[in-house]
Amino acid sequence: MRTPMFAGQIQLQTNARLKVILLLQTNARLKVILLPLIPRTNSPLKKLGCYTVHLETMPAIPKHIKSDSKSTARAEMSARIKARARQLGFQRVGIVGAETLSPEGAHLKEWLARGYQGEMGWMARDAEQRADPRKFFPGTRSVIVVAANYYTPSEHSDHPDTGKVSRYAWGDDYHEIVGDKLRALLKWIQRQWPEAEGKVCVDIQPMMDKAWAQRAGLGWIGKHTNLITEEYGSWVFIGELLLNIELEYDRDQVADQCGSCTLCIDACPTNAIVEPYVLDSNRCISHATIESRAPEMRADIAAHLEGWLYGCDICQDVCPWNQMTPATAEPRFEPRAGNINANLSDVLELNSDTYAARFRHSAIKRAKLSGLQRNAQALQNHSPQRR
Repeated sequence: MRTPMFAGQIQLQTNARLKVILLLQTNARLKVILLPLIPRTNSPLKKLGCYTVHLETMPAIPKHIKSDSKSTARAEMSARIKARARQLGFQRVGIVGAETLSPEGAHLKEWLARGYQGEMGWMARDAEQRADPRKFFPGTRSVIVVAANYYTPSEHSDHPDTGKVSRYAWGDDYHEIVGDKLRALLKWIQRQWPEAEGKVCVDIQPMMDKAWAQRAGLGWIGKHTNLITEEYGSWVFIGELLLNIELEYDRDQVADQCGSCTLCIDACPTNAIVEPYVLDSNRCISHATIESRAPEMRADIAAHLEGWLYGCDICQDVCPWNQMTPATAEPRFEPRAGNINANLSDVLELNSDTYAARFRHSAIKRAKLSGLQRNAQALQNHSPQRR
């Protein structure tokens, strides 16, 4: 026999018998039964239409039904988010749960202990945050990882009066382009789900970008330590959007497909790839020409620049996965004038004003004027014409 949990009287505008099911936040349910109150003859209650209220306990909802409903909602949310990300111009999108990166975090600490970060001391300061996005953005539950193809089919020149610029810096600053797209994605998500809060990450935040991209199924980390995607090779920019909402997560990862290939290791003129999947930044041309703030370039690096003024693409240029990459559809990645190869004399003649004007909204600003001119001088000092 069901025992009413509560009985009382309320006024309604109809004499019909009503049944309402209330779903609470717990697994319990209550049935609300409104039974017409039969008043005495000529009672004013008959005109008001009062009802007796009975609240009765109902059987609990099976947990698997509730779970399936939530899973379906999360799957639909994730599918919509991925579709929107692709509309905004990202070629690859994956979603994973926020957690501590292991063993990637341990590998980072080992790499730092060997001093392979070079002059990038900030990497050691943020090591704990890099291994767990929840320490960087508390409340993070989901990590949306995106990749944008930046490949354009132009080629470098080996003219001795110029210096080669890494392909990623040919167009506008990728921090701004990828960041703008991710911020647009976050705003769209917040319009759909107002409770969502997020943080946009594009390279400069303490995130292990390549590790998260690998976990999200975007590709694998090659022996040159860059992320390789099957469709676009390693010519991709990576970004993340940290969210405080739970989504459906990608479980499948892309297997390492480098095999026995060692082209990237063999091609590096400074032997910076000290073993497969391990890069010593102290020997890397990209580190020497972008991150280093030393007033003069080390002689052992300067003697093997092979024409590179800003960055270096040698390990990527020789990778078989980079030979069939389709051209990007993003016009802001198209090369600026003088950014594929820069005239060394022009670089040496720059002052603070002309430098700022020329490289406004360009990733080349990272090297700073003093670093760019140091690189140009090193190239001139070691050019074939001066040997």
